Amino acid sequence: MPPVRGTRSGRRRVMTLLHNPSVIGGAEHVAVDLAIALDRERFESLFCAIKRPQTPTREHELRAAGVEFFPLGFETIRDVRLIPRLVRLLRRERVDILHAHLWDANLVGVIAGRLAGTPVIVAHEHTWSFEDQPLRVATDRFLISRGASTMLCVSEEDRRKMVEVERIPWERIQVVPNGIPPLPEPSGWDVRAELRIPDGAQVLGAVAVLREQKRLDVLIEALGLLVGRLSDPHLIIAGDDVGRGNRARLEQTAASLGLATRVHLIGRRSDIADVLAAMDVACLSSDFEGMPLSVMEYMAAAKPIVATRVGGVPEIVDDGVEALLVPRRDPAALANAVERILLDPVLAADLGRAARARQQRERSLATSVERVETIYEGLYGRRLGRQPV
Repeated sequence: MPPVRGTRSGRRRVMTLLHNPSVIGGAEHVAVDLAIALDRERFESLFCAIKRPQTPTREHELRAAGVEFFPLGFETIRDVRLIPRLVRLLRRERVDILHAHLWDANLVGVIAGRLAGTPVIVAHEHTWSFEDQPLRVATDRFLISRGASTMLCVSEEDRRKMVEVERIPWERIQVVPNGIPPLPEPSGWDVRAELRIPDGAQVLGAVAVLREQKRLDVLIEALGLLVGRLSDPHLIIAGDDVGRGNRARLEQTAASLGLATRVHLIGRRSDIADVLAAMDVACLSSDFEGMPLSVMEYMAAAKPIVATRVGGVPEIVDDGVEALLVPRRDPAALANAVERILLDPVLAADLGRAARARQQRERSLATSVERVETIYEGLYGRRLGRQPV
């Protein structure tokens, strides 16, 4: 039987491992939010970033919440010094549970965790396309899933793909649906006025990191189809560019369609409640998703939603009840659904009310945290050859 670890108080030491917390995507939000929200009576929370954060906002958040923060400062997981340094850190900090998020951290975490003798290793997958990446399929199947104590994913659809595409045994995967903290009330700042959007305009919106997966070009094309069908449609997109020229490509798409003055790329915003308040319809146009936090934020803000029917989206909203769902890569279907909502205020209000009620009932951060804590206790208890207390 392995020795009992943890602190003198009996709390388990949980280290979250993430490659780059400066990228503010859904997975990064989930990793930080979970680390902050862990029950301090049962767990001590530590956070390790493989890459030193370029923007300190979330690091400050972690430290303010009492989470110990360890930036390793590596640019790539290919650096041969990374694994030995992480092994030393895990041993020095007497980590009981290592919880890695996303493929690169999962890979590094499984190797270092096994070498360090860490009792529990959790590999958390936050979705990918499951296409055209044989190396990733192989590492997930033969290394990560076999080396981790368990693999977590965010939707039943992702678990199905992990089983069917990657051939990972069903019993090695557990589903932990994402949830969000309560959405703050809008401050009253007028985002439409800030962007000089005319009174009476119809505003579509999306909150999304600017990456190809999100297919914001399809959303821009849908906006183009609405010009002439609606009196004055505009589109607000709030989110960071991930540094590969995606913003420039979206701007070029908008300009080529004559939409440069109608598409507003506003970058990362801390006032998301105000941004959501500026939208008449909230949209998701992704090619693939796990369980998108943006849709949950739209729900919490009681916005009528149009979303592509991908990944775990149908697990959080029902078509025609809390949202209108459309096929991916279909700007005409997206435009038609948006137009239907904008021309039917009763439908828009009904969708928004139903979405907010369902989010509050099913998709809170507290529910996700409780599920993760139960998994920690179960895995650690089995590791010690006893049931969790």
